[in-house]
Amino acid sequence: MACLHDHSCEEHDCSSDWSLYKHIDLSKVSALNEAVSGSVKSVFRAWEHRLNSSEGHLESNEGDPELIVFIPFTSDVKIKSISVVGGADGTSPAKMRAFINREGIDFSDAQNMQPLQEWDLMENLQGDLEYQTRYSKFQSVGNITLHFSDNLGGDTTQIHYIGLKGEATQLKRDVVATIVYELMPNPSDHKTRSETGGGLSQVE
Repeated sequence: MACLHDHSCEEHDCSSDWSLYKHIDLSKVSALNEAVSGSVKSVFRAWEHRLNSSEGHLESNEGDPELIVFIPFTSDVKIKSISVVGGADGTSPAKMRAFINREGIDFSDAQNMQPLQEWDLMENLQGDLEYQTRYSKFQSVGNITLHFSDNLGGDTTQIHYIGLKGEATQLKRDVVATIVYELMPNPSDHKTRSETGGGLSQVE
């Protein structure tokens, strides 16, 4: 379902406070079939700057409209909605399919796997459309892969902005991993009685 912004964003949780931009691990964002390597990183920015595409945009290779965008997060997130600003003259994406917590998805995988959710997209040059997720299915998201399988008739697909809104957990993913590690003591870190001839192993 798309959300048309004919209301006060401050009263309907549309403000930048809900943007997940600051939780995206931008250094690890990647795309398949991008005409310019690394250009995918330019489509992620703060919500209030969504129409500022001066830093570039993502475009597919000529004659091949498909794109896959991999978006990892620095902490697990809950995704409420996704916004996509595409290009003019038929270059906006027409379909979007989402997969979560899977790495390395290629075009063959995307075609053969069942997405968690898919949407038919409309041209959204002003950034006033948002596509709501089935929120209960988009919990504890460590990464999301978006597959744009077709466009509105252009020779290429252009994406100028991708915005995700929702909530992030308090702990970053690397912090969680450290906590789990510390909860599993390494025996070599501790002396035990058994090492000195005693019968019981006891951490000093």
